[in-house]
Formats: sequence, structure tokens, C-alpha cells
Amino acid sequence: MSDRQSGGFIGGLVIGAAMGAVAGLLMAPRTGRETRRILKKSADALPELVEDLSTTVHLQADRLSETALVNWDQTLVRLRDAITAGQAASRQEYEQLSQSAPMASNGSTQE
Repeated sequence: MSDRQSGGFIGGLVIGAAMGAVAGLLMAPRTGRETRRILKKSADALPELVEDLSTTVHLQADRLSETALVNWDQTLVRLRDAITAGQAASRQEYEQLSQSAPMASNGSTQE
């Protein structure tokens, strides 16, 4: 799985788990006091959960940034190689045409 997909998956998993926990608490057959106590515990754990998610997203962004830089560098190298090859082929074609041009003009004047 790619870094980008795994980051989205992890974020979705965390958000889905939190939403499922809240829904489960609201649907559970508990007293209001007990449900509020459980919700408070969940709310108290939320900052840590958000911090973990933030750290995960930051790490994924760093990995993606590094991958993009490597890909960019590789693309630049391939582009430079292609330009160099194109210039060499163009010079070679020009030299061939330059050498054959005097022959063609000599042949046309003798007619």
C-alpha cells in the first residue's frame, strides 16, 4: 500500500473508531450519569488521539515530500539526458545534411 493510501487509511480508521465509540455509548442501555462519565473519559482521551493522528499525518507528509523530491530529481536527470540526446541527434543530422547539400547543389548545376 502506498504511503498516501496508508495515511488516509489510518486517519479514516481513527476517525471511524472514535465515531463508533460515541455511537455505541449513545445507544448503550446505561444511565445518563454513567454515559456522561464514559463520554468524559472519551473526551479526555481525545487530545491524545488527535496528537497521535497529527504525528502520523506529519510523518506521512514527510515521507511523501521526500518521495516527491527523489522523483523530481530522477525526472530532471531523465529530462537532461533526453535533451542531450536530442541535441546530439540534431547535430548529427545537421552534419549529414551539410555534407550532402554541396553534392546536391553540385549535381543540380551540372544539368
